[in-house]
Amino acid sequence: MIKQVGMTVINPKHLARCHCGAVVLELDLPDGIVDPRRCDCSICRRKGAIVASVPLSGIKIIKGQEALKLYQFNTLTAKHYFCSICGIYTHHQRRSNPNQYGYNVGCLDGVNPFEIGHVPTNDGVNHPADRDDS
Repeated sequence: MIKQVGMTVINPKHLARCHCGAVVLELDLPDGIVDPRRCDCSICRRKGAIVASVPLSGIKIIKGQEALKLYQFNTLTAKHYFCSICGIYTHHQRRSNPNQYGYNVGCLDGVNPFEIGHVPTNDGVNHPADRDDS
């Protein structure tokens, strides 16, 4: 749990926005940034974002719903959202836990994700939903 990044205090209700500001989200972060991580799956490798999670009720789109675009691939379970104007990935409904959104920590107002320190990388190449354990 991270309640401060550099000099930025993570507020219980914290705004996040894409690069151009067309999309603005309000996130419920009462415990700060929880479980920041990277992933090495095909899409995450390319976007390179540090991601943390909130329940589905933890993100409210307060501006730019019409600017958000959806991208899905493979199992079509995860829903990846990005700004159609500047292209920044803002959040996604997770495949491994569809009851949560992953959000781009770099979109949080005032947060430099490079100040978080060590961020573990999840093995998305070998995703649990892709295994046949029968």
